[in-house]
Amino acid sequence: MDKVMMEAQTIELAILKKAYRLMETAKTMAATYEDNKAICSKYVHATSRGHEAIQLATALQLKPYDYAALYYRDESILLGIGLQPYELMLQLLGKADDPFSGGRNYYGHPSLKREGFPTIPHQSAATGMQAISSTGMAHGIAYLESQGLLKGEEKPVVLCSMGDGAVTEGEVAEAFQMAVLKKLPIVYLVQDNEWGISAKASEMRAMDAYEYAAGFKGMERLRLDGTDFVEAYEGMQVAFDYARKLRKPILVHARCPLLGHHTSGVRQEWYRGDDLQKQRERDPLPKLREVLLDSGVTIEELNGIAQQAREAVAADFRRALDAPDPDPASFDKDVFAPTPVTEEQGQRKPAGVEKTNMVDAALHAVDDILRTYPEALLYGQDVGGELGGVFREAALLAKKYGDDRVFNTPIQEAYIIGSTAGMAAVGAKAIVEIQFADYMWPGLNQLAGEISKSYYLTNGKFPVQALIRVPTGAYGYGGPYHSGSIESTLLNIRGVKVVYPSNAADMKGLMKAAFLDPNPVVMLEHKGLYWSKLPGTESAKRVEPSEDYIIPLGKAHIAQHASEEQVRNGNSLTVITYGMGIYWAKMASEQFNGSIEILDLRTLNPLDFEAVTASVQRHGKVLVLTEEPLMNSFAESLAGRISKACFQQLDAPVFTLGAANLPAIPLSVELEKMMLPNADKVAAAMRELLNY
Repeated sequence: MDKVMMEAQTIELAILKKAYRLMETAKTMAATYEDNKAICSKYVHATSRGHEAIQLATALQLKPYDYAALYYRDESILLGIGLQPYELMLQLLGKADDPFSGGRNYYGHPSLKREGFPTIPHQSAATGMQAISSTGMAHGIAYLESQGLLKGEEKPVVLCSMGDGAVTEGEVAEAFQMAVLKKLPIVYLVQDNEWGISAKASEMRAMDAYEYAAGFKGMERLRLDGTDFVEAYEGMQVAFDYARKLRKPILVHARCPLLGHHTSGVRQEWYRGDDLQKQRERDPLPKLREVLLDSGVTIEELNGIAQQAREAVAADFRRALDAPDPDPASFDKDVFAPTPVTEEQGQRKPAGVEKTNMVDAALHAVDDILRTYPEALLYGQDVGGELGGVFREAALLAKKYGDDRVFNTPIQEAYIIGSTAGMAAVGAKAIVEIQFADYMWPGLNQLAGEISKSYYLTNGKFPVQALIRVPTGAYGYGGPYHSGSIESTLLNIRGVKVVYPSNAADMKGLMKAAFLDPNPVVMLEHKGLYWSKLPGTESAKRVEPSEDYIIPLGKAHIAQHASEEQVRNGNSLTVITYGMGIYWAKMASEQFNGSIEILDLRTLNPLDFEAVTASVQRHGKVLVLTEEPLMNSFAESLAGRISKACFQQLDAPVFTLGAANLPAIPLSVELEKMMLPNADKVAAAMRELLNY
């Protein structure tokens, strides 16, 4: 589609006039911000000057049942779908009534859930990252369509808008790959002004987006002059019709000038030179003005439209200046959406049921979920097809529920994790798997930058329901890329819950709670406990709970009680731990005749600190045990909190024990033993603490 391939048509004069009014509005807003830069540049912002034609042409194709992921320069798209300058100015000035975030997010970072408007979920600064979440939306729509779960006759389309500099991001390649692989209904709009911040296109890329997209077989492509509203409107109509009717992806590459600053913090006069004057010659506003004059609209009418736009913007700016600021007391609202699971339910030990191992308990839990919730789907590397996961944790689920619901993905951790935000936005409920914890890192950009912030930065409008399963921990012979523990890293990402079951019963109950939680939940599953093959882990096998069994997140459990006699004699301690630490502590405790209590945290965020302090106060001595390298870890942080909260009740310093502070777990089993905790090391720490 090098050229617009459609029959010639006449755009309604009313549409041309509307576009002209909104172009004048956008121009006046940019000028207003510049004229009042002492006020408006308090918070960094970007405007759409030069991009108005392609943005308005795009906005006018969007239907109320569509979805969009915009980038920070898409001010005119927002005007085009019906947002008022006043509403955008509230965000510019960080005001309480900012309709997107209540003063929490930058200008041009929308999140909209409003009747009669396209849905715009949260995205970050949107320099490529939004390609994954938006493709996840299209993926979710395609899945719901395949299951007959979409209501009504409408065919939703997803718009993903981005600048040309974003296309070089690796995550964009992941999104394009999945879009063509799964044939998803998405329009990728790339607005190419040939600038990054101060970097020119020739410095940043070997090809433009149109040329790049040719490498993705199945991606339809279209070039447009982004300064010509008529061509842009007709072209975007073709693009949306293509995605809406054929349910396939299309990329639109639109050239347009950058007529303002990159952002208010990076001013054009610092680096643009002669380029700025050349760009002004491509201003889309005079071009549309000539089209209207040729259509018989008088110059007086056009001047009147411009004057009305200027007056409206001025009035809105005065109102926005006087609008109230956010209540400071609201600063910590909307970190997590309320969960419906608050109490333990179902039978933990039903009669006549045999014990099962953890990996089978997890498999059965996911099976129950897929059977009960048709909007649920499972995907990740090797979880579909014949294998059903490298640990057989999804065995036969693809055959049982079909390849649309349980399927393999490419090696794309960013897409696996980030797509869950898009899935959640359209009503699909994703269970995804990262094959090993050591492979989590490419997905952290999406987890930290997009998913974890969504609920908070949208003022509670867009929680991300996502269950992310991650096999973790060392189990012998795994070596440096299959043995790592990552909980401390995850716990530094606010807005994400982290669950760590240590036995089959907890695995099933916590898996159900994690799925039903409206927030992103990472389920860390210790590989060494999956089959209870490691010495001392036999008790990880448990009677499998009933199908309706569920454990609320954030509730610790006493895995082993100390004897009352030892507690009365002051000869007891508590071990605060989770995962494999439970079994090291149990084996070590056999040497101490009832002196050891073991508290299984089960959930690391939210943390049951009340149970922690109660256990510490009962014994006066505490060992915090982890499999992670100890330095700067969650365990050390918890020890510090205990020291402060329980100082008066402590009879000894808070002891900690973890792995040696090495950058990786070595392949040799003998070297691994030296690095990691074990029962003997734990027993030595217990002995020292009891004798303190």
